[in-house]
Formats: sequence, C-alpha cells, structure tokens
Amino acid sequence: MITKRIIPCLDVKDGRVVKGVNFEGLHDVSSPIKLAKYYSDCGADELVFYDITASSDQRQLFTDILCETAKQVFIPLTVGGGINTVADFDRVLKCGADKVSVNSGAIRNPSLIKEAAKLYGDQCVVLSVDIKRVNGVFRVFAKGGREDTGLEAIEWIKRCVADGAGEVVVNSIDTDGVKKGFDLEMLKAVCKAVSVPVIASGGAGKTEDFITLFKELPKVDAGLAASIFHFGEVKIADLKDEMVKHNIPTRIC
Repeated sequence: MITKRIIPCLDVKDGRVVKGVNFEGLHDVSSPIKLAKYYSDCGADELVFYDITASSDQRQLFTDILCETAKQVFIPLTVGGGINTVADFDRVLKCGADKVSVNSGAIRNPSLIKEAAKLYGDQCVVLSVDIKRVNGVFRVFAKGGREDTGLEAIEWIKRCVADGAGEVVVNSIDTDGVKKGFDLEMLKAVCKAVSVPVIASGGAGKTEDFITLFKELPKVDAGLAASIFHFGEVKIADLKDEMVKHNIPTRIC
C-alpha cells in the first residue's frame, strides 16, 4: 500500500523562511538551511523549497541558498520559484533538487510543462497551483497569489497534467495560514479531475486536520504544511503515530 506523505514547506524570501496568512503579512521564521536539516532528520517524507518572490521580482531563484539547503537533505526535495524555462529546471536540478515545481512560469508559457516532461520525465515536473474562490469559481492566481489570471483552476490542472505534470500541489489561498483545516471541497474537485498524485496545501492547524484529510479524501497523496511544523505546534513523529492509530499508511523512521 502506498504510504501517505508528510511534507514541510520552506517559503523562502531574501534567504530566510517566512510565513504569513492568506499569502500576506509575512514574518521571519528561520534559516532554510537549519530547518531543512531538522526536517530531514525528524521523519519528514519530502521537503518543498519555494523562493516565493522570485516570480513577482522577475528574477531567478537564489541558487546559492538552495545548494546549501540541498546538502542538508536526505529526503526528496522539490524546488520552485522563478521557474520559467527548461534551463531553470536544469539549474535547480544541478543544485540538488529531485523535482521542480512550476507555477507562474507555466501560466506565462503553457508549453513549459510539456518541454520539461519530455526532457526530465513526468516524475520530475510538479504543477503548483495557487487557487482562490472568485464569485464561487476556483480561479488560478499567479505571482505568489498576487495576480488573478482569470483561469478556471480545474480545467487548468487537467490541461497541465495532460501535458506531463506528474504531480499537483493544490495551494488554497482561502485557507492558507488560517489553521482551520485543509480545503476539502477544492481538493475533492482536483482529485476527481486527475489521476496523478495530489498534494494538499493550506489550512493545517493541528494533527486532526491531517487525519481528516486522509480519511475524507483517500485519493490525496500527501499533506503539506509550514507554520505548524516550523513553530513546533505539530511534531512530525507524533503526527505519524496518530496516522498509524487511524490505519493511515505512513512511513515510520
């Protein structure tokens, strides 16, 4: 049976891990290098590193910090932020990434996913989608949730998966940082639309939110969170113990 993954997320701005609410009001947390080592050592299944202002600043991802972070990690590492070309894929993979997450870059250049999947394989290409409800419609936002693209989210995800995205990270702007649980309605719609692994992001506030996620939506492959792990509100080892008690398949170190 395929185990459910627990994935901490490092949102990096100016070389530091930050966290906010609804993608706004960012506060400094820690060094990505220090946190990466901590999570690699304490039972996380994977790690995500997002340079969250690379796209909005129209610059490349800070590879020096990424290289140092990757050296601390002995679990799969997904990297995103400012990924606009296949050359960007190549650059971050050479820095130590195992998978590359693309968001705004695919919106600007819809052929990017197909080109990258052809070169590096579907398993390397992760579609990250920032979604917010606009008049009851799931809409795709770009540039770290700052810009409404007008794209309907489910159709956009289906298109990108057809082009070769091997995994989808669903970032709910509505629930991000609120700590009242994952956006089950949104995730259910995505799981129904595609057959590739789906990662839930945005809204986790306690251990029970992960249990509810995996029980209510067994098609969801992983739960991603940031602040509750960064500030020690939920410890990964304790979370996995609870998952085992609820017969949710998980990797125990």
